[in-house]
Amino acid sequence: MRLEGSCHCGAIQFSAESVHPYPYMWCYCSICRKTAGGGGYGVNIQADYATLVIEGREHLRDFHATIRDPGKKDRKSVGERFFCGECGTQLWVWDRRWPEMFHPHASAIDTLLPEPPSRTHIMLAFKAPWVQPDIRPGDKTFDRYPDESIAAWHERMGLVVQ
Repeated sequence: MRLEGSCHCGAIQFSAESVHPYPYMWCYCSICRKTAGGGGYGVNIQADYATLVIEGREHLRDFHATIRDPGKKDRKSVGERFFCGECGTQLWVWDRRWPEMFHPHASAIDTLLPEPPSRTHIMLAFKAPWVQPDIRPGDKTFDRYPDESIAAWHERMGLVVQ
């Protein structure tokens, strides 16, 4: 599936191919919540990094978030979070440990995304106290990361899009 995305001000447009486009995974970690989650969570999908085309690259900025894990020393995330330097729109996350893929924020995608039949709520141990997750029948919940990857979820659900 061809994904087309952009920032709010239009300075950056991007496109990429994705066989895993369902926005089903809601992340409640402080990084997603604070950088891209006005509802108390962020929603990323997965796309093929080799197909990423960016217009307005000169406006693109990135940062490495600080990971704060209770009982552990703070550390910088390996993942690079890309955003528009003009309007601040969070666009995607890329991690050198998995260079073949990147994770666009569903909110930055302009293409009509398919509606997931269920959702997975992750990092609930880090949700803000004011957040009331909308957990529906069939949804899965995890205090941290699940063992199932985005690709495995799409395969299990029979939702890989060619």
